[in-house]
Amino acid sequence: MNITDSEDGVREMTRLYFGWMDFTIFGLMLGFSALIGVYFGFCDKKQESRVDYLFGGKTMKTLPVAVSLVASHFSGITLMGVPAEVYYHGTLYWLVNVSSIIVAVIINYIYLPVFYNLQLTSSYEYLQLRFNRSVRVMASVLFTVSMLLYVPLVIYVPALAFSYVSGLSIHMITPLVSIICIFYTMLGGLKAVIWIDFLQSSVIIISSIAIIIIGVIKVGGLGTVWQRSSEGGRILIFEMDPSPFVRATFWNVIIGNIFSWLNYCAVNQGMIQKFLALPSITEAKKSLIFFSVGIFIIKTISCYTGLIIYATYQNCDPLKAKAIQGQDQLVPYYIMDTAAIIPCLPGLFVAGVFSAALSSMSSALNSLAGTMYEDFIRPCMKYKVTEKCASYILRFVVVIIGAICVLMVFVVEKLGGILQLAYTTGGVTSGAFLGLFSLGIFFPRANSKGALTGAIVSMLILAWIAVGAQKALATGTMTHKKLPTSVEGCSAANNTTLITTNPVESPLEEAFVLFRISFMYYTMLGSFILIVVGMIVSLLTEPTNPEDLNPNLFAPFLRKYVTKLKEEGCKKTRNERELLNMPSEKRS
Repeated sequence: MNITDSEDGVREMTRLYFGWMDFTIFGLMLGFSALIGVYFGFCDKKQESRVDYLFGGKTMKTLPVAVSLVASHFSGITLMGVPAEVYYHGTLYWLVNVSSIIVAVIINYIYLPVFYNLQLTSSYEYLQLRFNRSVRVMASVLFTVSMLLYVPLVIYVPALAFSYVSGLSIHMITPLVSIICIFYTMLGGLKAVIWIDFLQSSVIIISSIAIIIIGVIKVGGLGTVWQRSSEGGRILIFEMDPSPFVRATFWNVIIGNIFSWLNYCAVNQGMIQKFLALPSITEAKKSLIFFSVGIFIIKTISCYTGLIIYATYQNCDPLKAKAIQGQDQLVPYYIMDTAAIIPCLPGLFVAGVFSAALSSMSSALNSLAGTMYEDFIRPCMKYKVTEKCASYILRFVVVIIGAICVLMVFVVEKLGGILQLAYTTGGVTSGAFLGLFSLGIFFPRANSKGALTGAIVSMLILAWIAVGAQKALATGTMTHKKLPTSVEGCSAANNTTLITTNPVESPLEEAFVLFRISFMYYTMLGSFILIVVGMIVSLLTEPTNPEDLNPNLFAPFLRKYVTKLKEEGCKKTRNERELLNMPSEKRS
């Protein structure tokens, strides 16, 4: 649909689709990505070893890795979900930038030194060293489940955008584009993933900035955007309600996202894998700084895009006007309405959305392949395989996982808003996942029984809450109130269908109290459940023997304490042995 202003200020809508130039730009973007995969797959002879395939030979440069870290995070969920979030719920989501800065400091001083100094092939090896193999397998299962829930969301978002602007079926687009991503990830390994991320990030930044400039000019300037957004109640920062049952507040956006980002950045195999691809911890810390700056820029751009869209449609909401079927179509609708005046720009932006999605998908496929090989496939092999054979197995795993994710996209399209859905599905496993590593890094007396029990309890409780919340939203027993929108400026023809108003919020008491907890808190809640249950079980069974503690497995600020605890344990054991070896008369 294209919205145009008539002489009396009333807006009329006509549908716009991609032109041949847009399709060309889109095709070239995918083609270049595939060629990079082909290059690293066939021309880079070092790709035949497992370490080169998974870690790029540990010789990657800081800037490409940092850009890849950023690109892996801002998938289509960010580019399409965040503007829609701001349009319907205000700017509170921008506060994730505060969370990201806090998280970068925590990772720099606590988590990164532990993982980098150990130089492990898989971050889950840490759990085997700290606890036992069963805990490692549990974490691998959690990571696999979380990625299989997340990747379909990542694929669905750009497929939805492309389907809207091209008129092609989402069921045809999804397999086609996913096959290209699976192809270059399978061939090129981590090197291909990082360099393709670098290319795709450039496209995303250029197209996003161009869309913002055009949108601001069309609305009437930066001041107009701010004025209309402020009048419409979209400028929200200091919403200080401490209730955990409010969808989004100052507190739950910052606190909840600290835990969500710690899970994603501090202990996630995909992120750790890229940090370990750098030659030194100094370079890894530099990439972390670049990552934080990049995330701040992208999140701010995405939030501001939401404000521009609101300023554009202040008096004619596309969702109420039946121009779109769901809020996830808001951004592609706006792109075709605003950017169509410049040839190729809609194609460039949608290619950018796809690029972001493919970046996240390729990183997930690469890290999932490494996890499944190290933790599930290699232990089952009776004979030691060559490095070349291992690299072929990894490629085969990438293909299988990619096919499963494509099939799951058709389940995702039946569900709700993408940003909230991403937090909800991720929260089921991410809380337990972060909790496992934090239990090991911060609590010297925790044991494997506590870790396993805590992980199971945490995941079951969070799954129950998440499913219950989604069901309550689907049945209407719980709703999230949107900020008001208007259709007063729409044409009379459209107004015949615009009798709708903002949905009436059902009484919250109809939904069970735990189902009403903000989805922002899911990861934090899951982590706390695991740590509390894990420590209780550890203390009730048999806390870790101080003699078995390795100081390098703990946070740097705890290492002196752990060393002292270990020395005291060893001294106590020596005294007990000496006492047992003494003659009975001396013992008395």
